[in-house]
Amino acid sequence: MQAKILWADDEIDLLKPHILFLNEKGYDVEIVVSGSEAIEKCEENSYDVVFLDENMPGISGLDALEKIKEISPLTPIVMITKSEEESIMEEAIGGKIADYLIKPVNPNQILLSLKKILEQSKLISDKVTSRYQMEFSKIGMELNGRLDAEEWASLYKRLVNWDIEFSKAEEQGMREVFNMQLKDANNLFSRFITDNYSDWLDGDDSRPQMLHTLFKDRVFPHLKEQVYLLVIDNLRFDQYQMLKPLLAKYFVTEQEDVVYSILPTATQYARNAFFAGLMPSEIQKKYPNLWVGELDEEGKNNFEPDLLEHQLKRLGKNIKMAYRKITNLEAGKRLLANLSQLKNNDLNVIVYNFVDMLSHARTDMKMIRELADDEAAYRSLTVSWYEHSPLQDILKEIAQSGAKLIITTDHGTVKVNNTVKIVGPKETNTNLRYKVGKNLNYDAKSVFEVRKPEDIFLPKDSGADCFVFCKNNDFFVYPNNLNHYSKYYMDTFQHGGISLEEMLIPYVELRGKK
Repeated sequence: MQAKILWADDEIDLLKPHILFLNEKGYDVEIVVSGSEAIEKCEENSYDVVFLDENMPGISGLDALEKIKEISPLTPIVMITKSEEESIMEEAIGGKIADYLIKPVNPNQILLSLKKILEQSKLISDKVTSRYQMEFSKIGMELNGRLDAEEWASLYKRLVNWDIEFSKAEEQGMREVFNMQLKDANNLFSRFITDNYSDWLDGDDSRPQMLHTLFKDRVFPHLKEQVYLLVIDNLRFDQYQMLKPLLAKYFVTEQEDVVYSILPTATQYARNAFFAGLMPSEIQKKYPNLWVGELDEEGKNNFEPDLLEHQLKRLGKNIKMAYRKITNLEAGKRLLANLSQLKNNDLNVIVYNFVDMLSHARTDMKMIRELADDEAAYRSLTVSWYEHSPLQDILKEIAQSGAKLIITTDHGTVKVNNTVKIVGPKETNTNLRYKVGKNLNYDAKSVFEVRKPEDIFLPKDSGADCFVFCKNNDFFVYPNNLNHYSKYYMDTFQHGGISLEEMLIPYVELRGKK
């Protein structure tokens, strides 16, 4: 279908070569010689693009722009002018023009402007597809090699970028191919973790940056200056990438990295380990009154500020610190209103729980499941939340303060779609991605089993003698009522197990723009 163009210029006769050129390229161009005629035409017809000369007798291009936007707010308008005055440019841009061209214009400039407006998304989609076709084999070769921890982190960043690119593309033909390659990557990554995880904890030289030493290794060296540490619970690396352009309005990124969470990739283990600077069994042994067991009713992350204070003491740092946990909108508003109270502290820790609550709500609430049907929708919902949350205003104020901002998380989450049967006693925990207990019965080939929890520095709570972790996109179900629970949890976001999305998490250092 031909794109319909309206071109308004009082010297339109001089532009006949341009119009013939566009006709040859398949565009249907209608011409008028004044702003008033352009307005009349837009009242009578719809156009894909309108070209307006800025300096026409009678109604000027800028005035016509305003009128046409009232008639048809979504019609793209290109302003063409001889003037290079900044004030005219600003007025046109303020009128929400699609492009701004300065005379004399050549036909190719006009064609480029039309392609940007009318075909940009298709051209980008085609380019994404062709680039991924070239990258596909390269990624495949890397996956067939023996990647180390840093190479896995680097590859995951690229896979996330491709995932986001495909979510923006119109043509989804290669999406299925990418999804298969991502699944292959997760299979191989799970094998890599099962082969290396316990060695890393024993001090192997190949150990990457892990969550339980992240504060000591990365945050602590910056405590010579004021630091705001923002821990957004359950923030995947792809979600952070979507928030990044919004943060870039106020912050400069000084460092961005992917680090490794610990197992289980669950808040009670991972976030406590981060704040304590210790693995869970070490916390239980060193601070038994600050560790809450798997099956205990008490809140399992209630002692985070105490654990952090103990870590700071072990590191020999006596500083003024504040800790705030935000679990709802009102708490966020209160923090924003009272943010000035934190300005004299050396370290301000803010734990924001919304993203974790979003993932759980997606499982429990049908409406949220429909709003966040896939990863792209889940990312979009995260962005929408951030744009309308107190957190955005909190970060604006932090940017203005000149303090360093560090953003990280405890673990990510993965969309599950394959069931793994397990049988265990009533006392077994309820998490769908890992199980801890006694007398568990399962297919050992389908899981990562740890017969001695102490081997990976996990506590033996209530005499539990085994941890079992799901890999890839699997989730545990009990054989009784199998169909009901399979259907209920299928395609939900869960965490606790082994996957790229759960284990490879963002760590970012930022500074407010001056």
